[in-house]
Amino acid sequence: MLAVIPLLALLHYGMDLLRRRRLREYGDPALLKPLMPDVSQWRRELKFWLVNGALAMMIFCLARPQYGTKIDTRTRRGIEAIIALDVSNSMMAEDVTPSRLAKSKMLISSLVDKMTDDKVGLIVYAGDAFTQLPITSDYVSAKMFLDNISPAMIAVQGTDIARAIELATHSFTQQEGVGRAIFVITDGEDNEGGAVAAAKDAAGKGMHVYVLGVGSPEGAPIPVPGSNRYITDNAGNTVVSKLNEEMCREIASAGQGAYIYVDNSSSAQSALQKYVDKLGKAEMESVLYSEYDEHFRDFSWLALVLLVLDLLLLARRNHVLGQVRLFRVAPKGAAVVVVALALSQPLAAQVRNDRYFIRSGNRLYRDSLFAKAQVDYQKALEKDNTNAVAHYNLGNAQLAQGQPKDAMKSYETATRMQTNPRRLAQAYHNMGVILQSQKQFAEAIECYKNALRKNPADDETRYNLALCQYQLKNQPQDQNQDQNQDQNQDQNQDQQQQQQQQQQQQQQEQEQQQQQQEQPKMSQENAEQLLKAAQQEEKQTQDKVQKAQQQPSRRQLEKQW
Repeated sequence: MLAVIPLLALLHYGMDLLRRRRLREYGDPALLKPLMPDVSQWRRELKFWLVNGALAMMIFCLARPQYGTKIDTRTRRGIEAIIALDVSNSMMAEDVTPSRLAKSKMLISSLVDKMTDDKVGLIVYAGDAFTQLPITSDYVSAKMFLDNISPAMIAVQGTDIARAIELATHSFTQQEGVGRAIFVITDGEDNEGGAVAAAKDAAGKGMHVYVLGVGSPEGAPIPVPGSNRYITDNAGNTVVSKLNEEMCREIASAGQGAYIYVDNSSSAQSALQKYVDKLGKAEMESVLYSEYDEHFRDFSWLALVLLVLDLLLLARRNHVLGQVRLFRVAPKGAAVVVVALALSQPLAAQVRNDRYFIRSGNRLYRDSLFAKAQVDYQKALEKDNTNAVAHYNLGNAQLAQGQPKDAMKSYETATRMQTNPRRLAQAYHNMGVILQSQKQFAEAIECYKNALRKNPADDETRYNLALCQYQLKNQPQDQNQDQNQDQNQDQNQDQQQQQQQQQQQQQQEQEQQQQQQEQPKMSQENAEQLLKAAQQEEKQTQDKVQKAQQQPSRRQLEKQW
């Protein structure tokens, strides 16, 4: 629908061209314009695009824009069910149409479809077991995971029902008072053992174990996927997988549940639903789907604002508003003055005196461009060599570039020309800093005193003066002390090195004596300790081997079905 907007724009501008051609037939547009003082071209354009913008917003409203998510938590009354599905190769037998696994999937799908407020989880197992879907109230996800189940999911073949029941007992929530059921779907060939004990343990924790036996007691061969052959054993005989109903009943009885025989009829589905309805239900909190939030109202408000603006804006000029003048028209004489001032600005810009170059140099100095600032200060001195400010600023630029001698000359020149006491004090202060850095303390003291005579309130100069006086007093003493300290340090270091060498030699001699005296004793003790440790390790390993041999092996049979 948004394609309507460019079509309307083409139509609008096409009609505008026709209108202009018709006006030209009446006469020159420049002559016709004064005859139509109320016509406003920009108002027509603005109103057109306001309406088109409102139309675009309405189209967005019809598209139902949605973004953002919200999680809906609801309280439901139901049960928790974990479905443990056998995915071993024996489930591919076709004594149940279309196969044992396909029939089991149909049974689970029908069970999930009838759930409303319950939670369901899915476990797949063969020689091992793992959780395919954690317990949830998301039935859509449950059916999606169910469709992808196949024997290829688990590499270890066999049928370990006990492992599946143990995993199911740890897959429920921690909520109390909820009816919990474990539905074990299998063909009854428990290759690993321990299923009855696992079911009994689950019943002790308040979980009912229901066993759904899929197949026939007569059995059927197991087809190899993608071929016309059947699975054979190690001797080359065709394997016939039979339903072990007796074992299924034992597991269900130990788990305080029931055994349901699954054949080609629908009796298993109705029996399963009866047992599910008998389980105790309790209130459970469940998180439903995250839904997108509707935001069509935002675009509808924009469309309303654009339409209101279109109504308030008239297509013709408003004479009342046209009489309002925010700025008055200047008289002709004032216009001449303005033009004269505008023309005089370039001429004034061309007059560059010493102050102009000083201001330019100050800007460069603040930007740390000291070399360029020095050039401008020198240009200012070319304009007026008696400018004390230019000399002083030139000295600052030279000092910043590491030129103390040139800076000293500039400061001396500034002191001879400067009449302002504060600026004169600054020049003397900077001269004192240069002399103090060169260890000319007497000359620096005189400069600091001159600076304080011009500006007695300068604490920095007073501090530098006191420091310089102290350095002047203690200069020769410091040098002698430094030499004495260096000599003493060298002597102390030599003595310490000699003492350390003597101590190291003594320690080495003592260690050698101790090793010679204690070497035979230590070797015997070490040998006895090593012998005892080896004997203990050997006993521990023998105990572990005996315990492992006494325990029954879980993988008693090596089967591929």
